[in-house]
Amino acid sequence: MWKEDIVDLNVSRFFEMSARVVLSLLIVAILMAILAGIGCTFYDLRLVFQQGFHSAFKTILVDILTVLAIVEVLRTALAYFTEGRVKVTYIIDTVIVTVLTEVMAFWYKEMEWQEVAMTISLVLSLACIRIIAVRFSPRRFREEV
Repeated sequence: MWKEDIVDLNVSRFFEMSARVVLSLLIVAILMAILAGIGCTFYDLRLVFQQGFHSAFKTILVDILTVLAIVEVLRTALAYFTEGRVKVTYIIDTVIVTVLTEVMAFWYKEMEWQEVAMTISLVLSLACIRIIAVRFSPRRFREEV
């Protein structure tokens, strides 16, 4: 029986080390994506002089919000790396930032009221889920016990 336990332990250790290696590579890729996004944002600053302020600022704003969404993905990866689990609040934050990026883009195009209503309901739903996730967090239950 204990040979099976050793095999299970070795398989578990191999899986954990493999996951850490893959996650480390992912974190490097995310950092490079953030640097590329910052570079694109600074490059798009030229649009202020080439186009009207309205369209240039729209592009720059979407670039910045996209970089912030990638930063939230990095937070999620780092939380998994340090704690060994993914925090639901970080994922919800990432989705909220991404949806808000789309909402900002809505300001510059014609939208049907149904699409706007669906987006508002999505943001409100995510906000409620985030509140519930914080309120009923496993860490909070451990602290209470």
